[in-house]
Amino acid sequence: MNCELLATCSALGYLEEGVYHKEFDCLESVKDLIRYLRHEDDTRDVRQQLGASQIIQNDLLPIIVQHGQDKTLFDACIRLMVNLTQPAMLCFGKVPDDPVFRHHFLEVTSHLQAYKEAFASEKVFGVLSETLYNLLQLDWEHRQEEDNLLIERILMLVRNVLHVPADPNEEKKVDDDASIHDRVLWALHMSGFDDLVKFLSSAQSEQQWSMHVLEIISLMFRDQTPEALVSAGQARSAEEKQRDAQELEALRQREQAAKRSRTLQRGTRHSRFGGSFVIQGLKSVGEKDVIYHQKINNFKNYTHDSGKAVRRVPKRHRQAQECNDKRRSALNVRLFLREFCLDFLENCYNHLMYLVKESLIREQTQQHDETYYLWALSFFMAFNRGNGFRAEFVSETMSIRAFHFIERNITNYYEMMLTDRKEAVSWSRRMHLALKAYQELLLTVNEMDQSKDETIRQSSNVIKSNIFYMMEYREIFVTLLRKFDETKQPRSYVKDLVETTHLFLRMLERFCKGRKSLMVQKKRVKRRKSKGGKKTVTEQTPEALSETWKIVEEELRAMEFKLSLSLTESVVPFDATSETPLEEQRTEVMIRVQDALLNRLGPEALGLLRAAREVWPEGDVFGSPDVEPEEELELLKQILHANLPRSSAPEPVPDEEDDGAEFEEEELETIQVSEQEFNFLDFIKRFAQPTIVRPYLHLLKTYSKNTSHTNHCIARMLHRVAVDLKMDALLFQLSVFHIFNKLLSDPAAAAFSELVTFAKFVVRGFFKLVAQNDKAYVELLFWKNVGAVREMTEGYTKDGGGKKVAWTEEEEEELRKLYEEHCDSEVPDIIEHILPLLSNSNRNRRQVVVQLVHMGLVSGAKELKKPKKGTGIVLWTEEQEEELQMLFEEFKDSDDILGDILKKITAKRSRARIVDKLLSLGLVSDRRELHKKRRGTGGGREGGGGRARGKSAGKSSGRGMTEEEFLSQLTGEFPDSDEEDLDREEEEESEESEEEEGGDMEGTQNGGLMNSRNIATSSKRADVSALAWALRQEGMSGPIQWLQNCLNKTANYREEDGMSQPVPLVPLTEENEDAMDNRSFQKLLKKLGLRAPADEQESFWRIPAKITPFQLRVAAASLSPSEAPPTGPEEGPSGSTESRDQEPDQEPDQDPDQDQGTSSEQRTQALRALLLERKRKHHNTDDAAPVSNPNPLEEQNGSPEKPSVKTSTKRRRVLDEDKENENDSSTPMTVETNVDVDSDAEDLSAPVKRRRKMVIDDDDDE
Repeated sequence: MNCELLATCSALGYLEEGVYHKEFDCLESVKDLIRYLRHEDDTRDVRQQLGASQIIQNDLLPIIVQHGQDKTLFDACIRLMVNLTQPAMLCFGKVPDDPVFRHHFLEVTSHLQAYKEAFASEKVFGVLSETLYNLLQLDWEHRQEEDNLLIERILMLVRNVLHVPADPNEEKKVDDDASIHDRVLWALHMSGFDDLVKFLSSAQSEQQWSMHVLEIISLMFRDQTPEALVSAGQARSAEEKQRDAQELEALRQREQAAKRSRTLQRGTRHSRFGGSFVIQGLKSVGEKDVIYHQKINNFKNYTHDSGKAVRRVPKRHRQAQECNDKRRSALNVRLFLREFCLDFLENCYNHLMYLVKESLIREQTQQHDETYYLWALSFFMAFNRGNGFRAEFVSETMSIRAFHFIERNITNYYEMMLTDRKEAVSWSRRMHLALKAYQELLLTVNEMDQSKDETIRQSSNVIKSNIFYMMEYREIFVTLLRKFDETKQPRSYVKDLVETTHLFLRMLERFCKGRKSLMVQKKRVKRRKSKGGKKTVTEQTPEALSETWKIVEEELRAMEFKLSLSLTESVVPFDATSETPLEEQRTEVMIRVQDALLNRLGPEALGLLRAAREVWPEGDVFGSPDVEPEEELELLKQILHANLPRSSAPEPVPDEEDDGAEFEEEELETIQVSEQEFNFLDFIKRFAQPTIVRPYLHLLKTYSKNTSHTNHCIARMLHRVAVDLKMDALLFQLSVFHIFNKLLSDPAAAAFSELVTFAKFVVRGFFKLVAQNDKAYVELLFWKNVGAVREMTEGYTKDGGGKKVAWTEEEEEELRKLYEEHCDSEVPDIIEHILPLLSNSNRNRRQVVVQLVHMGLVSGAKELKKPKKGTGIVLWTEEQEEELQMLFEEFKDSDDILGDILKKITAKRSRARIVDKLLSLGLVSDRRELHKKRRGTGGGREGGGGRARGKSAGKSSGRGMTEEEFLSQLTGEFPDSDEEDLDREEEEESEESEEEEGGDMEGTQNGGLMNSRNIATSSKRADVSALAWALRQEGMSGPIQWLQNCLNKTANYREEDGMSQPVPLVPLTEENEDAMDNRSFQKLLKKLGLRAPADEQESFWRIPAKITPFQLRVAAASLSPSEAPPTGPEEGPSGSTESRDQEPDQEPDQDPDQDQGTSSEQRTQALRALLLERKRKHHNTDDAAPVSNPNPLEEQNGSPEKPSVKTSTKRRRVLDEDKENENDSSTPMTVETNVDVDSDAEDLSAPVKRRRKMVIDDDDDE
């Protein structure tokens, strides 16, 4: 022991013949020990040395017992004991993995167990109780801060003492014997401390101690079960006696069977003559049968595994350990705890649980404190059920809020169990605790349903209606069963889960039987990207309106203009909480009435009209108060035919570039809530899955240790699947038959008659199936889904695929005539030409091609391959070179040489190809000569597209100042430095050069162009889009949208963090998890470059670290939904690949704010004058030719391309051109993105006319 610690402990005092003599500086020594503990190291050496010296047993407890009147010393000793008794888990953070620290951890725990034994004294708890009682007697105005601290420390000290775990090596006590924990509880009871705990639970003025009190109560009942406390001191019931008799009978039968087995194993021959035998049919290592050298009567138990070393199970594959810490305490302890429960339920439970729940909701508690709430809910509600159910005792936790709170915690615990793998076992235990609370809520509702009080039964029906209506409460059991993991969740968890599921299904089935139909809620998550366009309203013809009015009028006259009470109460025309003015809300109500009429909902429209009349009676807008039904009918007719002003959602024009980028990529997620009629049998079908049946079979393996109720729950669920759903083939699996074989050969099988009957039924059904399907023996080796079960029982389809689509003789003759008629024509794609002419419009391209090959009209499918579409221009001809030279000579003095050449050249090529050709012809010596020239004074936006004039044109041309120059001077716009412009344009040119170089290679081979900034080639991107479209047709829109969100989020995270790590794709919904198992969906993941699990240690697909954020966004963009199936880049219109992959021009931002000294008033007047003059000029130039228009976004040749703006990591904004703003200043620019790739309207040889967007990087602004 450290000498300083030894000296300090010696300075406290000494104990002699039961009397403690404290030293003069005892108080200072206690404070010194507190300071030592504050500076101890990671091994907790000070704590270990003080524990070894038994300072609490020999010094601190005698001090507070014999010198408790010294308040300062008492307070210091309590502080020191609270520190010394804190749990070892708090000292070390967790159970250490290092052997050295594990030794220190066990040492601290052993000292704590010694402390707990010392506290099992009535004198110690008597002093603590008396001190606490005196402090609680003080009113709040007389209670000092030191008094509140001392109350809290006493409660924490008792909590720490009760928290100390029992030592299994020392306490080898049997049931009904007093353990150290029982002795502490008895001392606590004899001192009256339990009465103070009940006072703190119920007192309104002591609400701040609610969490401390709940922790103490939970630790007091740590080893107890509600059933044991209910039966304490009472005679055993008839049910208990019957259960014990059944257990004894099963043990007796097993013992007799063992005796018979031993008798049969005694050989009739002499023991010294064993002999050697050959076991026919059982092969040895070689080709011969096994030679058996033991007694012949035991040869049936022979196995090749005998004598082998037991294979070590990896730690990650071991089953979760049970934590069985329940025991039966001494009778006097159980009786006092039972009385405590009765008083607590009657006077304290509702108040305390309300306070704790409010603290949890407001997050005023510490982490994981909700587990105490969950334990108290399940324990005391179970005790209340067993001890003469009183609903008013547990009314606080018997509500829909409690169901919602527990369901939310179960979901949170499961998600944390997946993410926090190191603490997965702890999260699993918390999840088990929440499940027990959920089970107890259901049991209490079931108990309320059997009450004699009509009010309680009505309350039970209300609660059941809510939990059966909400989808979350119905689906939770399906999810928990599917997610069961035996390596993290023990057998007791699956036992409670199976019993809770059985209870829920039984309650739901009984609830459905008493009703003709049950409507339940159905939720569907719908994600869409926000679009700011106008909402188009379909206009109806007068004939359609007349037909609609005729139907509505007949419906209203048939019901004599009388509305139901439910409809009248549900109509709400006015929203008092809305910020919309009253006048606008009145117009909206009129539109709602019109919409109801258009949808032929006459009663709803009439009810809304009458409700609006009560809200807005002035002006008789909705009719006078004493209006007649015929007048109402005429008013509805006028509203139906009226042209009401419908508000269109204008496209937001963001002031900031960043806001615009966020708006463009904003994704709105809406949950569509609808109702549907509930079918119980359809709900049971959700359980007919191998992933759900396996937990039941896992629990069935230990049928001999299960209770009879647990075995009944297992048999009932398997019966629902095998008999009710007629899917007994789902249980035709070798591991299931192994369990059945063990069950049927059990000597005590009579005790499990229900399981035996079911096992015989399943085995009998299997052998009936074997007579029809000889492959059933092979099917035993595999788990089967619903499709495999159907094939196994009804017959297999050929090649494992769907049924082949048959062609009739008439259809074959029709196809033959059409092919022979058009095979010699010059149609580019004969299949696309034939498809619309077929009488059966359901035929697709693949079916037609396969049938043509089958009929021998073509030798192979390659002959009918789709033609590649593209520019077809690869080499430069002499005429094209001469044209390029002439255009260069014409525009060599222009501001934008390359731009003007691109407008005039006949054979359209990319910018990079034209630049390379100009360099090879020697017309220019450097790429910089082709850059656009900049004006040195302005930087204003010229024309519609923002192209700037050159320096020389601005200074030496001799022309006057333009309107744009004047505007730029007024607004203070100046260009960036020419060096930055040149660098940026050079970067653009290099990017376009890389893009077009890849494009020529693709154009040479496939007739298309490649974009080098994409993850893969254009054809691969088209394959991804086609595969995604096909998966959407199969109903996988949700998983594809989830995958797209994951890619976008990962791209954002990698941009923010600046580093890349592999990111796993963790599916949290059943739909996404099923998609991850789908082969087509996995093929899509591989196409996107995602990595499959590498080995058995990985469970999820991963986004590799090498994929850049740009590539992730491109991959996400390729998953966007399209109305028509994408068919690849080769099917676009002429040059469409090039126009789609073309990178937009970029110009540096030229909007820095600088003051020019002009007054604000002068600027305003000048701006107004110039804008009016520009509008006036514009009316004279509306019919200008598009070629002469410098606006690159104008339509050219009447067939504009739809450019797809390339995704970039930089944020950009798209500037509307002045011409477009002048033409229609109220209509925002829209860019169509859906290109009809199957359109043949354009000529293949026509030159491609491209449109560009002008974008400005806002890096400088950032």
